[in-house]
This record gives sequence, structure tokens and C-alpha cells, in this order.
Amino acid sequence: MVRDAGLYALQWFRKLDSLKTEKKGPQDLVSKADREVEKMIRERLQTLFPEDGFLGEESGTRNLDAEGIWIVDPIDGTICFLNGLSSWCVSIAFVVKNQIEIGLIYAPCTDELFASQRGTGATLNGKPMKPSKATTLADGIVGLGYSPKSSIVATQKAFDYLFKNGGVYHDVGSAALMLAYVAAGRYIGVYEFQINSWDCLAGIAMVRETGGWTNDFLANDGLLTGNPVLVAAPGVKDAMQKLFAAAGH
Repeated sequence: MVRDAGLYALQWFRKLDSLKTEKKGPQDLVSKADREVEKMIRERLQTLFPEDGFLGEESGTRNLDAEGIWIVDPIDGTICFLNGLSSWCVSIAFVVKNQIEIGLIYAPCTDELFASQRGTGATLNGKPMKPSKATTLADGIVGLGYSPKSSIVATQKAFDYLFKNGGVYHDVGSAALMLAYVAAGRYIGVYEFQINSWDCLAGIAMVRETGGWTNDFLANDGLLTGNPVLVAAPGVKDAMQKLFAAAGH
């Protein structure tokens, strides 16, 4: 299903010149592609799992009192998508009683399918993923995200701490992809001051399944209101927690 949704989104990506967009806020755009892809996923899930709840970035909620809830971002990295950049993806997570059971992220432009199920590990195109063996912030790449919801001051402090400790950063424009990259060993950690659940739950599930560490994103009603996100490869847990503290958390 996530692959089908991604390939459908790719059709829209190939005709960007005719795609209409709307502005939801500063650096927060939505297009017909976002809405149509989410509609496809929502209808498919409702057919397959009619008793489950649904939380989508574009179409809102359904049956949030259900035991299981699907959390969907039809195009994570919309700004990249709309500007012809390839770093965007479809992200789907399944939460049961505040536990992330399933994480699915598909990047159509690279044909990469990241997948995890709680207790069974995580894979990239069917092959097991392993986190980085980094032990310091100087041993790899840290993903630092920023959005209009973020604190400029906190983000600057995170940058300062990272640079003073020999680190480098990268932001591909999709939080879901950056988290998947930690699970795959491409990044050693990710921090963002404030983020929505549909942007990160699938990736958090993958990081946990590969032995990495994450903060408790679902605490304090994180499913609906969002939270900071912090994830780390096993060997840099303490270093990333210090970066988190340096940012003022």
C-alpha cells in the first residue's frame, strides 16, 4: 500500500507545472497531490481495517477512540516535492495503545522502502538495517530539522553545540527520511524542536527496532499536539541528549 501511494505521488511529481498549491502558513504548503494521495491511503485503510482509527496530515481524524490508529503523512517533504527535489516520501505508522507497532516509509525517487514491525526488526528493501557505530558527534552526520514551529534560539543552540563538538549536520527536507536514515546507519542522530506525529512516528519505530534510542514522543498527547523529537544511534545517545539539553530542553 505505501509503495502504491508513493508511485501515485510520483505521477503528480512528474507534472509539477500543472499542480495547484495552497499556503497553510509560512513554509507550509499543500497541493492537490498531498490530498489525493492521502485520500487513496485513507480509503484503502478503511476498506482493509474498518475498525481502526485514522490521523492524517491533510484530512484530519477518524475514530481516534479505536484501539489501533493509522498515522499518515502522504507527502513528507512537500517543499522539496513542489520544488522538484527528490527528498520526499510517504510515511505511515500504526499505533496501538500508545505503542508504535508498524512503521512504513517509501521514497519513490530512490525506490527505497523502509519498514519495521515492533519486535521483528527493520528493513530497507527487504534487507535488515543497522545503525551507525559512531561513538561521538564527530563520527557522522546529524540531522537537524527546522520549521516555523521551531524555536530559532533553541535550534541555534543545537547547531552551536554540534559544531563545537566536531559534528556536521544535514537536512534533507523530510523528517521521516532523516529518521529512517538513522535506522539505516546513514545519520547518527536527529533533532527537531517541534514536530507533528505524522512526520516522525514511522521513523521512530525503525530507529527503536535497530537498537537506537528515541525520546518518548507520544508523551503529553504527542500524537495530537506534537513534541520535540530526538533520536540517536546507540553509541551517541549521551551526546545527543547533551545536544538536546544545550538547546534548552
